[in-house]
Amino acid sequence: MDEEKFCQGCTQKSRCQEVYEHISKIQGPSVVFRVFIAFLLPMLVFIGCLAAFERISAEVTNSKGVQTVISFLLALTASFICILITKAISHRQGF
Repeated sequence: MDEEKFCQGCTQKSRCQEVYEHISKIQGPSVVFRVFIAFLLPMLVFIGCLAAFERISAEVTNSKGVQTVISFLLALTASFICILITKAISHRQGF
């Protein structure tokens, strides 16, 4: 729905605009680093570990299904450990 049509019949139209203006003027710290650590780092760890464990498991077993399951579980475990370490560090530093 178009914003103009939505706001025309609203009794809070001017109040809404004031709130959005106020929010747009708020200055705060950048959250880019926190977003990277919280979301991208575990995904990158998972992808990297999946590729590494896939190569390692190829040397251990010849079964593709077993290689996939082992690689996936090990990569998932590594990602979980990464998340726990990240949480511990962030709590320690007060993020």
